[in-house]
Amino acid sequence: MVNLTRNFFIGLSNNKFFNENAKRWGFRLGADKFVAGTNFDTVIDTIKDLNQRGISCTVDNLGEFVSEKEEASEAKNRILVILDKIHSENLDCHLSVKLTQLGLDIEEAFCVNNIREILKRANQYNLFVNIDMEDYSHYVQTLEVLQQVRDNYKNVGTVVQSYLYRTEEDLEDLKDLRLRLVKGAYQESKDVAYQKKEEIDREYIRLAKKRLLGDAFTSIATHDHHIINELKQFINENNISKDKFEFQMLYGFRTEMQYELAEEGYNFCTYIPFGNDWFGYFMRRLAERPQNLNLVMKDAFYTKDNQLKKEPIITGAVAVSLMMMWKRKRKSKNEKVS
Repeated sequence: MVNLTRNFFIGLSNNKFFNENAKRWGFRLGADKFVAGTNFDTVIDTIKDLNQRGISCTVDNLGEFVSEKEEASEAKNRILVILDKIHSENLDCHLSVKLTQLGLDIEEAFCVNNIREILKRANQYNLFVNIDMEDYSHYVQTLEVLQQVRDNYKNVGTVVQSYLYRTEEDLEDLKDLRLRLVKGAYQESKDVAYQKKEEIDREYIRLAKKRLLGDAFTSIATHDHHIINELKQFINENNISKDKFEFQMLYGFRTEMQYELAEEGYNFCTYIPFGNDWFGYFMRRLAERPQNLNLVMKDAFYTKDNQLKKEPIITGAVAVSLMMMWKRKRKSKNEKVS
């Protein structure tokens, strides 16, 4: 049942129709619990509040399914403005970016030019840029783009996913780069990725320990307190400096634990997504943790004091429409196959 639910939400996250129409729905589905705002100006105060708690941030101007150069150029220009504002506001914050937003699906050379321009501006401000890893169909291309820019720009890193079989091998080539270690948020084939949670967790811990014994900085990105506690013990036993790593979690998830880790003296970073293209990101968060759907439905239909909202029908209709359209699409696809 868990896998069916996960597959359902990942399927929605990749649906271009829903991603486009979600811009009209706004945050009626409860995405504001996990997406900080619609533009960078709306999240500056959130970043400042976290900075005051000793927590750094990384921001992601959400966007996927970019198929026109004009759209990719607009995304690049928005990111350049964001870098300017991070600098002018003196924020403890760096940038996370997806290459598909910058034209990877259009033309690799075009995408490389866009990311180079971003890295150049970030380098002027001594800001780090993390190239987020996407689904496996973009994996090799992402590493190829990284390879083209890493020699000229030292302020760039990427993400490694513990559920991929090849990750340990890739870590050798990336051993000198700052990396973020995650479990993996996409639905990948058993030909390239571990499928069972126990296997993914085991690999995550093993790869994290290997990175911690190396020289480069690592962002340990997980909400799993069991993994965090085991790694904290490993860090203490091996006298690993806290300057070599940070814990990282997503905005809206396990907030109290985020505060606690920062108060314990660990470097901590909160990943803050924002923008109108929030749907794909939001669906992947529900896929990772289906229990979040309970929070979303409660937020959609009830006020904070548990009173039924006066106009919950709109939100409910959107949610039901998602379910019905998804079922019709699956039925149509199955009929064509048969």
